[in-house]
Amino acid sequence: MSKLIATPGQTVGPFYGYALPFPKDSELVPPGQGGSIRVHGTVTDGRGQPIPDCLLEIWQADEHGVIAQRTGSLTRDGHTFTGWGRAAVDDDGHYTFTTVNPGVTEEGKAPFIAVVVFARGLLNKLHTRVYLPENPERLAVDGLLSDLPAERRGTLIAEREEDGSLLWNIRLQGENETVFLDFS
Repeated sequence: MSKLIATPGQTVGPFYGYALPFPKDSELVPPGQGGSIRVHGTVTDGRGQPIPDCLLEIWQADEHGVIAQRTGSLTRDGHTFTGWGRAAVDDDGHYTFTTVNPGVTEEGKAPFIAVVVFARGLLNKLHTRVYLPENPERLAVDGLLSDLPAERRGTLIAEREEDGSLLWNIRLQGENETVFLDFS
């Protein structure tokens, strides 16, 4: 019987050498550009301790709800919105993206940003979403949110700060664990 060799999806990483970091990786739009917002927060473990070696990727529609079909994510040109970004957390588990408020992609859904989490101890990436806090009527009828128990929905809804930024913390385990999605 031959010995099988573990693949990256079966071993503890990180395996982030390709395209990390790259200039402006977390800037889907330039900071200060009209309509730009900051999405930020902290990634914590089950004890509430910051995770200093985590990587986040986001995908989103533009402010009109159009899903970008443009290339160029790894080379930011300052004007092409690709809808994709990547950010490594700092030593305190904090991340920041500069982007736009996503628009609604289809009727009956609330605007959201898709998020993928890569971190130590995870054998596979985690998928989740962050929703904008405005328009509670649309949040109430969103298919994914309405399928969740009421007490869990809040883990996917960001808080709008006075400056227009979105604050959204990610908890990997324990009390108030972020809802993660299964695409098996």
